[in-house]
Amino acid sequence: MAPPPIIAVESLTKVYAAARGVRDVVLHPFAGAGRLLALDGVNLEVGAGEVFGLLGPNGAGKTTLLKLLACLVLPTSGSARVNGFSIVGQEHAVKSSIGYVTSDERSFYWRLSGRENLRFFARLYGLRGQALKRRCADLLDKVELGEEAADERFMNYSSGMRQKLAIARGLLHDPPILFMDEPTRSLDPLSASHLRAFARDVLVGREGKTVLLATHNLREAEELCARVGMLVRARLRRVGSVEELRRWAGGADTYRLEAEGIEARNLPAGSRVVEPGPPLRFEVTPAPGDGLDSILRRVHAAGGRVRDCEKVEATLEEVFSRVCAESGD
Repeated sequence: MAPPPIIAVESLTKVYAAARGVRDVVLHPFAGAGRLLALDGVNLEVGAGEVFGLLGPNGAGKTTLLKLLACLVLPTSGSARVNGFSIVGQEHAVKSSIGYVTSDERSFYWRLSGRENLRFFARLYGLRGQALKRRCADLLDKVELGEEAADERFMNYSSGMRQKLAIARGLLHDPPILFMDEPTRSLDPLSASHLRAFARDVLVGREGKTVLLATHNLREAEELCARVGMLVRARLRRVGSVEELRRWAGGADTYRLEAEGIEARNLPAGSRVVEPGPPLRFEVTPAPGDGLDSILRRVHAAGGRVRDCEKVEATLEEVFSRVCAESGD
């Protein structure tokens, strides 16, 4: 029997009152506020120790979903359980189970050092004395903020250092679940790569934490996530592993071949030349009922010698573009 999901979401919906401008209020003082649908009937399950990616364009509802699961806002309808606790009525237990990492730098005290910031937030979690000092020192070491960096003012930190401190803060109470909201948004490629490696190798690989990652970085999702869910226009449109989503978007199998001794006019029907060569590189989709073997036989029959062959898979970007197109985005 499979263990229950560590995050279980059922028909979760969030509607906000739309903001009204001054002109609208003056011209229509008794009109009611409009409605803004931020999340529409989302169903989702995430297993313990899994890295699950929430993909979507800006405004799709990724941050709203994280805030609902973190008990920062209340749902309009639906339900969710995090680590077995309901997000309505058991907020304290939920918050004790999660760490929330965002790229919002305004939540730190800029004139304090990294170490002082971390100790301040540690006190909010009830840590005191030597236990507090040890925990902060361990986390600063874990995220590779050494003595000199730890005692530097936060205002002088680079974007990468600030994000490392945000991760350390999210881990202060050693939660089993980590919510990460676009953690590499303002990082350079090298810093982003280091952060992804830390999340994959240390947080998940070594410590077994569950990570729910909201991002619009397709490469990041492909590198880190066991499964991804695509949020578009407030609804979760597709969920699956990267491989499953590629197969869904790819349609019929397509192959890319490299061959010698054959001219473009002698290629099997339906072929498309990628590079005229030599060697000649082309793509072909077998007709219904055919397979790769029939393509290879036709190439050999025309005097060609196949040097290389690979199956062409849809990229995550192509999958995402198709999901957006189906959703009218």
